[in-house]
Amino acid sequence: MQPSAEIFVKEPEEKSIGFPGRLVENLQDAINEMLKRNEGTLKTCRYVILNVALVSYFALATYYFIEFSNDTLESTTCTGYGFLMIIFILVYFGVAYSLIIKPIINRIDTGRISNLLSNRAVTIATPLAIAVAIGVYLAIDTSDNRQRLVPLLGLFVFLLFGFLFSKHPRQIKWRPVVWGLILQFVLGLLTIRWDVGRGIFECLGNKTATFMGYAAPGSAFVYGDFLIYQEAVFFFRALSTVFFLAYLINVLYHYGIMQKIVGSLGELLQAVMGTTICESVISVANIFLSMIDSPLILKPYLEELTVSEIHAMMTSGFASIAGTLLAAYMSAGAEASHLITASVISAPAALCYSKLVYPETEEVTATKETIQLLKTEYTSPFDAACNGTATAVELVLRTAANLIAFISAIQLTNGLLSWMGILLGFHGDNAWTLETTASYVFMPVMFILGVPWDECQSVARMIGIKTMANEFLAFREMGRVTLRKRTKVIATYAICGFSNPGAIGVTISTLSLLMPKKKSAITSTVFRAVVAGEISSFMTACIAALLIPDHLL
Repeated sequence: MQPSAEIFVKEPEEKSIGFPGRLVENLQDAINEMLKRNEGTLKTCRYVILNVALVSYFALATYYFIEFSNDTLESTTCTGYGFLMIIFILVYFGVAYSLIIKPIINRIDTGRISNLLSNRAVTIATPLAIAVAIGVYLAIDTSDNRQRLVPLLGLFVFLLFGFLFSKHPRQIKWRPVVWGLILQFVLGLLTIRWDVGRGIFECLGNKTATFMGYAAPGSAFVYGDFLIYQEAVFFFRALSTVFFLAYLINVLYHYGIMQKIVGSLGELLQAVMGTTICESVISVANIFLSMIDSPLILKPYLEELTVSEIHAMMTSGFASIAGTLLAAYMSAGAEASHLITASVISAPAALCYSKLVYPETEEVTATKETIQLLKTEYTSPFDAACNGTATAVELVLRTAANLIAFISAIQLTNGLLSWMGILLGFHGDNAWTLETTASYVFMPVMFILGVPWDECQSVARMIGIKTMANEFLAFREMGRVTLRKRTKVIATYAICGFSNPGAIGVTISTLSLLMPKKKSAITSTVFRAVVAGEISSFMTACIAALLIPDHLL
């Protein structure tokens, strides 16, 4: 037996690097080492250059506006130099807050202030005093029409319903509920009764719609102008904005900008209502974004949310409308000012009612401190952008599939009900459908919103269409029906929301993809959330009916 032959693998000979190659490599290493040693200085230089550029541009724009423009500052607050001035002030206020104001606040001993605010007498007396002031205001403001006070009954009934059907009635924390109602009323005064406030939020809504509209050219390049601009097919036009938003949000996360936005917005609403940062930010985001887009803002933190926070997030989505769809609702007959105002007031309404229906019983881990520490794993902005759009692909497909399934199921049910009704002589306008059935259920609800009884059935039918089909069809129905001006306004606020079976499918598919570990929590609380979102919209309608006098209709 011969010994086994040894196999030798000859290593490839390393090619010698010539003098030019070694020189380039040494030069690159030296530059990289220098950049690493002076990383802080270079970062400071980048900030200085950026600020010099911004200030110089603002100075040149100011000079041009004063010397050559015929516009006034008031006429350009949403379109031209005035809008630039607002952005400039907000940016540098944010810089001053981060570098100067916030460190000063952190050095202040807030122990005494916290003890004072947490004092039982103070926590009871403060909202009670505000409630008395609101009562006096309403007594004076409604002296010419006491019928406007009927929605107070609606608010009481909705709160009582939420308490009776609360998941954990013994563990309700009343601060978010009480301050949510107060904040609703205050925002209603600012956005309904104050002309400047109405103008500000209308401008924000228009800018958001314009921003999201930048997704249209890219969609048209891929799908064609006919599907995007002429027919505006939902899958190709509306869902394409998800790609655009996911792309931008991931890039903002990579640079740490989104983390600062999350922290700031969360602190603001948390300071007033006592809610957590994540649910507060989602509630604010839903003023302008859809329930598909808004969860992307908190994408790195979603897996850490408690069940109550998930419920609050879903309720906020069901209680609001998307800024990207304002044009579609306006084309159906709704007024832009009321649509934007409804979205704004619904933000605290959703948190208020969500915390009543599903109180927090777990330990919250996604706090301000932990959110600030989270960092993305992306190696570059291009990596962040590619990952964002890749996630959006599955999100869009899941959304479309669930919409088709849920809407088809509703039509199947309507077909069966209609056939059963025809056998008993009910056909035409009297045909049995889920929308018609829901309209009879909502008639007394419309009355406590402030709708005159003779118009309750018409408005209830619209709410039935919104609940069983979608809000766009409800707005279209409102455009075909003749209503009193006050009734039309109340109906507009009541319809503003995504509480319908199609939205349930969108919510389940979106959140299940973004937070797969929480899928059971999503599916177990989604029905409770859709009911809470519906009632939140009704509470917003109550606030509007209370505050809108006849001369503003």
